[in-house]
Amino acid sequence: MMFNSIHFLLFFVMVMAIYFVIPHRFRWALLLISSYIFYMSLKPACVLLVILITLISYYAGLQMGKTTARSKRRRFLIVAALANVGFLFLFKYYDFFNSSFETLFNYFHLSYEIPALHLVLPVGISFYTFKSLSYTMDVYRGDQVPEKHLGYLALYVAFFPQLLAGPIERAIRFLPQLYEKFDFEYLRMTRGLKLMLWGLFQKMVIADNLAALVDAVYNDPVHHHGASLALATVFFAFQIYCDFSGYSDIAIGAAQVMGYKTMENFSRPYFSTSISEFWRKWHISLSSWFRDYLYIPMGGNRVSVPRWYLNLFVVMLICGFWHGANWTFLVWGGLHGFYLIFSILTRSARDHFVRSIGLDRAPRLHSYLKNLITFSLVSFAWIFFRANSLSDALYIIGHLPTGWGSFLQRNGFKETSFLVPLKFEFMIAICSTALLIFVHSMERQGPIVGKVSEKPVWLRWPIYYGVVLSILLFGNFGSKQFIYFQF
Repeated sequence: MMFNSIHFLLFFVMVMAIYFVIPHRFRWALLLISSYIFYMSLKPACVLLVILITLISYYAGLQMGKTTARSKRRRFLIVAALANVGFLFLFKYYDFFNSSFETLFNYFHLSYEIPALHLVLPVGISFYTFKSLSYTMDVYRGDQVPEKHLGYLALYVAFFPQLLAGPIERAIRFLPQLYEKFDFEYLRMTRGLKLMLWGLFQKMVIADNLAALVDAVYNDPVHHHGASLALATVFFAFQIYCDFSGYSDIAIGAAQVMGYKTMENFSRPYFSTSISEFWRKWHISLSSWFRDYLYIPMGGNRVSVPRWYLNLFVVMLICGFWHGANWTFLVWGGLHGFYLIFSILTRSARDHFVRSIGLDRAPRLHSYLKNLITFSLVSFAWIFFRANSLSDALYIIGHLPTGWGSFLQRNGFKETSFLVPLKFEFMIAICSTALLIFVHSMERQGPIVGKVSEKPVWLRWPIYYGVVLSILLFGNFGSKQFIYFQF
């Protein structure tokens, strides 16, 4: 049951119809049962893992709440953390490490007989284990009172809009809202629905049309050079943004319809003028999670300079590995760690260079250039994220400079021949991406949904109908899976 399917539409309408009719004291049960049904529609047996993780976190939280002794509290925190990380390792990373060790042993002609498990990866496991981890760590720190209502904690872990791909909401924000009664509010509901509609547009019209173009190149990179590889890489930058931002907007909008406020997950990241700013605006719930529960406990920047650099690199490396059990994700994370460290090391030299050429007297041009450089660096790193293997990524990077002569001589048609059977998708992707950039430029003064809602009736309703019509005419109705479901 994907967000971009008719099944979810019917499911959501049914749940909301019941939600606003039944008394407040029963709503948690409705949402919990609905969340489990939603998850079971994808992988029925995996719901047992969600329940088990919830029970472990619930027990650990209660036990930590019964004592003030730090050693005892730490003991229960460790139990909960080992359980969450253990499940994540078992299902997501065991086979990767096992395969890596087997390769290493074979290289030295040593016997290696530990079998692979080939377990089915539970959808969304990286997200709900991180939610559970943040709850137990907040209880341990004293930031969160242990939740005594098992159903409420279970709903926090399994809340269906956020269950599969976030945002990774904090218990300290979500749990108190379960004690509030949200009456039906037309304005709040319509704003939530508009946000869901915009999310569907990003996913079905932009991301899924771009996916056809990206897949044509990245699934067969050896038959492409220069312009095709560069174009597909830029397309992927927008595909992954619209795919994940679209999911986040649908999740946030669905929660808003019910009255729940959830954290923002994206804030125009491709308008960033530095890598550090990019990570403050990209997948905010994850980047802030790593900041609060890993980077700061490691010492953050309150340590020696070499240790600070190590902290940055290790956190980004783990962030990359969180995304997938593949060397490509490790390189992607490590590359971003290198970007951050290199930015710090060269800051004074770059400032001196800007002053020496007078670029500081043209702040707008300087900002545009920084934006272009940041986007280029991010897009380059996306090569490792999207490539099917490390060898494919290295091939793409090695062949980016090739073939440009023939591309320019033949006006680009020969070099980008992969576009010929995908002309429709290409035109839709280009037009819709241009619209996305225009919308983001308008959002400097606030979210687009709020800005459109303030427009006169004669203007805003044609916009709404235009978005709906665009989805119906140009959207991909094959229920194409969201990229982040694999994480």
